[in-house]
Amino acid sequence: MKLLDIKIVIRIMSFLLLFEALFMLISAFVSVAYGEPDCRYIFYSSGVTLGFSLLGILLTPKIEVEMGKREGYLIVALVWIVFSLFGLLPFYWSGSIPSFTDAFFETMSGFTTTGASILSDIEELSYGLLFWRSLIQWLGGMGIIVLSLALLPLLGVGGMPLFVAEVTGPTKDKLHAKISSTAKILWGVYFGITLIETFCLWAAGMNLFDAVCHAFTTMATGGFSTKNLSIAYWNSPLIEYIIIFFMFVAGINFSLYFFLLKGNFRKFFHNEEFKYYTIFTFILSLIVFVALTISHGNTFGIEERIRYSFFNVISLMSTTGYVNVDFIQWHPFIWLLLLLVMLFGGSAGSTAGGIKTVRIVILLKNSYYEFKRLIHPNAIIPVRFNNEVIKPQLINNVLAFFFLYSVITIVGILFCVACGMGLVESMGTVVTSIGNVGPGLGTVGPVSNFGAIPMACKWCASALMLIGRLELFTVLMVFTHAFWKK
Repeated sequence: MKLLDIKIVIRIMSFLLLFEALFMLISAFVSVAYGEPDCRYIFYSSGVTLGFSLLGILLTPKIEVEMGKREGYLIVALVWIVFSLFGLLPFYWSGSIPSFTDAFFETMSGFTTTGASILSDIEELSYGLLFWRSLIQWLGGMGIIVLSLALLPLLGVGGMPLFVAEVTGPTKDKLHAKISSTAKILWGVYFGITLIETFCLWAAGMNLFDAVCHAFTTMATGGFSTKNLSIAYWNSPLIEYIIIFFMFVAGINFSLYFFLLKGNFRKFFHNEEFKYYTIFTFILSLIVFVALTISHGNTFGIEERIRYSFFNVISLMSTTGYVNVDFIQWHPFIWLLLLLVMLFGGSAGSTAGGIKTVRIVILLKNSYYEFKRLIHPNAIIPVRFNNEVIKPQLINNVLAFFFLYSVITIVGILFCVACGMGLVESMGTVVTSIGNVGPGLGTVGPVSNFGAIPMACKWCASALMLIGRLELFTVLMVFTHAFWKK
């Protein structure tokens, strides 16, 4: 295998920065429309981003070589860091987030669709910055790389290595022979559902600005809100039910929507991961409902208990992280259960983070069949998923993923405890960061923020957000000796 070609990396990264500069410019015009002085800081940031982009393009003339997997993995690992470094400029230069560490944490949380925030008063931000804060989640949701694949022919290189490196989950769904066409299909579905949700929220009582921002962050399973109280601000069951539906929708593999639009209902409803995702959602919501009824039956009515149960389970399982109630005030069994829900994640090929339903199902099936293999040692009992035999290599990949996920989580918790955080807060911070969920536990719970945690923990959490968003292997591979040698 050939050595890494850094010129390809620089050139593609430079083209990707063009996208960021463009979307930053859109946010600046939103600020102009509201007559805000912060618009100049967003314009400055867009100009600087554009300048670095053009410089990189000029320094790397068009390269007539095929991009390899090494370049693809490195670009995907770097793009989230680079985008966060430029994306923090509007917050930092405007003084809205005067700390560089905090600004990077907030922006990385946005692009990785984590939704953890250091802001104590979100409503103090200007409309332009609120829009940018929501937009970076929307861009990060489907993936900056998948966005670029729709326009990748402009770069003159193949896009498959980028697609393989960025799309989440153990399997990659390719809907079209051309990878750029696949990206366009996925983004078309993503954009269309975002429009539908915007209209629904607007019709339900949100103003247009809030409806757009919340549609952005719902479909991205990001969870950034324009209000300090998140969804609880509106105190509207209708809005909460709309959010519940679209959070659930965002946690489904987006390639299935393509088959649904083509009229292939069997492919959608018979998909095994969709079935388990739905079953897990209902069972976990039912358990929370029963626990709420036993412990808080006199506090909430039956409709509230149903709504709170489904809202919080789907919010955390899809890794959206919206808040409609402070679940830390509930019985410890409930919020410990919700901590477990944070680990689940949505479907592979969705905008959700977490472990992903497909991995959990494969692990459960393999564990069950292992008992059968012990009883019948000579029998060949393969693991099947969607009526297809799962290759041993994929099972090994899932087992390795679980092992690394567990080790990184434990190490992260120990690091945060060593930095002076409490055990509960450390657990919440690490689990919510690597799972790209948003709310933590204790003093970093659903109605609090991460502003007061130690600086070292903020950088640790930012790294965990990146590792979790890119499914561990993509980032960790860059640190192996084999990646850099010929």
